[in-house]
Amino acid sequence: MDAREMKIKAAEVALGHVENGMRLGIGTGTTAEEFVRLLAEKVAGGLQVNGVPTSERTARLCLELGVPLKSLDESPELDLTIDGADELDHSLRLIKGGGGALLREKIVAASSARMIVIADESKLVETLGVFPLPIEVNAFGLVSTRIMIEKAAARLGLSGDLTLRMAGDQTFKTDGGHFILDASFGRIADAEALAMALNSIPGVVEHGLFINLATLAIIAGPAGVQTLQAH
Repeated sequence: MDAREMKIKAAEVALGHVENGMRLGIGTGTTAEEFVRLLAEKVAGGLQVNGVPTSERTARLCLELGVPLKSLDESPELDLTIDGADELDHSLRLIKGGGGALLREKIVAASSARMIVIADESKLVETLGVFPLPIEVNAFGLVSTRIMIEKAAARLGLSGDLTLRMAGDQTFKTDGGHFILDASFGRIADAEALAMALNSIPGVVEHGLFINLATLAIIAGPAGVQTLQAH
C-alpha cells in the first residue's frame, strides 16, 4: 500500500464506528479528507449524521460532497470526533496542527465523548517531537510571546528554532486570524509539562499537544491495520 491507500484503509475502519444519528466532529488534513469522502458515500446511501467541521477547508469539502453540517454552537456536545494526527505515541498523545487548524480541532475534540485518530504508521513514534510542534499565537506581542516560549522550553531542557509559519510571502493566518510558530524542539521527554508551560503563556492561544483526548487510534501500514486504545 502507498501512503494514500493506508490513509483510506484507516478511514474505512474508523467509519465503522460511525452510527446513524451521530453528532460527529470531522477533522482536518489529508487523512481526514479521505474519511470525509467515504462518509459522503454512506450519507448518500442514507446514513444520517450531523457533522461539525474543524476548519473552513473541511467545511468546504463536506458541503461539496453533501455531508450535512452544523456549527459547534448548534451542536455543542458531540458523540465522536474522527481526525488525523501529525504524530502520535503509544499513549495516544498527539501532535496536531500541521494543517493550521489546531485550535478548532482541539475545541471540537474536547467537546466530544470520544476521539478516534486515523493515521498511517509513519506517524506513530516512540517519543513525540520529530514533527515540529505548532503553537498558535496572538499576533499582538509576537516577539514577547516567542521569548516566553523559548524560556519555558529551556526550563524543560528543550531548545530549537521557533519558525513563524508563512503562506508564500505572507504570514500564515489560522481560521481564527492567529499566527503559528512551529517549534523544532526535537524529542519532547515530558509532553504534559510542556503543555502546562505553554498554557501559562498569555500570548499562546493554543498548542498542538493533544493529551488525554484521543480514546482510540487506527493505524494503517503495509501489513494491515492496528488499533491502539488509550490507557
